[in-house]
Amino acid sequence: MHDYQLLFITVISILLLIFLITSKLKFHPLLALLLTAIFVGFASGLNIDKIVDSIENGAGSTLGETGVTIALGAMLGKILSDSGASNKIASSILHNATYKQLPWMMALAAFIIGIPMFFEVGLIMLLPLIFTIAKKLEDTHKIKGSAYIAIGVPVIAALCTMHGMVPPHPGPLISVNQFGANIGLTMIYGIICAIPTIIISGPLYAKFITPKLNVKPNQDLLDQYASQNNSKDNKPVTTFVAFTTILVPVAMMLLHAIAGIFFAKKTLPYKIFEFIGSPIIAMFIGVIYAMIVLGYLRKQDTQKIRDALGSSLKPIAGIMLIIAGGGAFGQVLEDSGVGISIVHLADQFSLSALLMGWIVAALLSISTGSATVGIVGATNLLYPLVQADAHINNELLTIAIGSGSLFFNYVNHAGFWLVKESFGMSMGETFKTITVVQSIVGICGLIMVLIINSILGLF
Repeated sequence: MHDYQLLFITVISILLLIFLITSKLKFHPLLALLLTAIFVGFASGLNIDKIVDSIENGAGSTLGETGVTIALGAMLGKILSDSGASNKIASSILHNATYKQLPWMMALAAFIIGIPMFFEVGLIMLLPLIFTIAKKLEDTHKIKGSAYIAIGVPVIAALCTMHGMVPPHPGPLISVNQFGANIGLTMIYGIICAIPTIIISGPLYAKFITPKLNVKPNQDLLDQYASQNNSKDNKPVTTFVAFTTILVPVAMMLLHAIAGIFFAKKTLPYKIFEFIGSPIIAMFIGVIYAMIVLGYLRKQDTQKIRDALGSSLKPIAGIMLIIAGGGAFGQVLEDSGVGISIVHLADQFSLSALLMGWIVAALLSISTGSATVGIVGATNLLYPLVQADAHINNELLTIAIGSGSLFFNYVNHAGFWLVKESFGMSMGETFKTITVVQSIVGICGLIMVLIINSILGLF
């Protein structure tokens, strides 16, 4: 009965969280998470001191593990954008591409650029390129439907897939840290899952939906981005420098995973690779490298570099605080004993951890309008299962939760409105693009996770 009582409290707390965020009260997710955490603490019988300690410990540990990495990722994205390195990467990939290859090449460009960047940041950064290429496509080829959809959908698919399924994005990083997963293996599995997912939800879906829509962005927005694209950089970034800058932290994290195959964990070589491959160190080195090759060596104004790095932190402040609130909520749930009850529930209904993680993340994300809340909530609720069952693949569980958080992005998600306003779409057109695209991404991500898990189970 105690297990069922705790599970009932958990359900009520999630409904309360959803109500606070989506009702006319319009609570900020941080406040909603803290209030819900306090409710769970009192309802489950924790004493007052324990509730306060749980909130402080949960918020502090979660933010401490991921906050610095998120900040460094935002800085790296800003340097890449301001220097023109991101545009150089995209232009190099698109060089000499034919009309039919353009959607595939744009997906590849977004796939690479999306490695260190948030979905919203990556989309805003790529909008000038999307609009310029779509305009040329519209002018030089007879295309049935919207050229902006043909070029934009593959970008949306690639960016959201990378955002939810591949570290060092904050969502997957939260699960990696909480579950103790190997970040290099998570990246490898995530990329394996991402490639077919992007193909299906990007170029293939774009080919299907393009003839059905006649979307064209506002002319003022087109003129603005056209002028940005026509601006000249007196000191252009070379292709080699642009690609190495974005891939330096990725390579370090992958080397950590590879080192685990060739070296014992207590040896010095493994310790070195473990150090440089940790998310904070890898991203830190990546930012320093970017500052040197994209800033100092190109004689850029050092004060402008500093100001740009500072400004890059402002948009992510809210995300980091939501993550902290989610950590507080999760810690209270864990301390109240809900986790043990969930273990009992999973045993009773024989649900796999991968499927349960996907479902919980999807439900929380759909209802609260925040993929981050979905990931944090699912990660904390599934953590006791990970502790109880050593056979669970923590890396694949991380990807399953991330893909679940992407499912059905609709009106309570910021990304929905960013796409709608950027492309000048109606509600229905936006639904047919980002909502359907992210739903495909979520389902394909889960299928790929289950396939890989089945293959690994054979060995």
